[in-house]
Amino acid sequence: MSGGSQAPLRVVLGVSGSVAAIKFTELMGELGALDASVEVKVVLTESARRFVSDAEIAEVKTCAWCSGVYTDDDEWSAWRKKGDPVTHVELGKWADVLLVAPLSANTLAKFANGSCDNLLTCLFRAWDVSNRDKIVCMAPAMNTQMWASPFTSRHMGAVAEVCASLRWLQPISKELACGDTGVGAMMEPRDIAIAVHSFARSP
Repeated sequence: MSGGSQAPLRVVLGVSGSVAAIKFTELMGELGALDASVEVKVVLTESARRFVSDAEIAEVKTCAWCSGVYTDDDEWSAWRKKGDPVTHVELGKWADVLLVAPLSANTLAKFANGSCDNLLTCLFRAWDVSNRDKIVCMAPAMNTQMWASPFTSRHMGAVAEVCASLRWLQPISKELACGDTGVGAMMEPRDIAIAVHSFARSP
């Protein structure tokens, strides 16, 4: 996005099924704290819902900068007949930024192969990947061995090949949820928010 600093910033936050989804509310808070004009719509995969409670979703919905929380059910319930809005298409048209945080190994593989089996993967498939003003930020989060797998670099390369505006928010090294210590933890929420605002506001 190349607008002025006062222009509204519209972000779709995609949350996939990594344990780092437990930082969902913290990340939402950081996104709003950095820019009063930000507007965020959230897309939760079914796997992400294992880590995000109903109470946390209710809390996020009260944020002044949250304008909707979507799940796979919303993809189907919004459409009844020809001419009705298609949720993943409308979200893609609306947003300036697609932020996927956390990006699980499974969702990365789906993106790399063009899968369209849930709202988030459909959204990415429908994203205008040739438009450099439509920023895509991805924050991988997975076990160290999964991060080191040749599949991971292969899938990241496939996504980068088709998406002109892609920005990787690289994982960090720390003690992971499984007890291992190494690279694979999601970048800290505040650092993610800073990076997203920087990418989106840069000329």
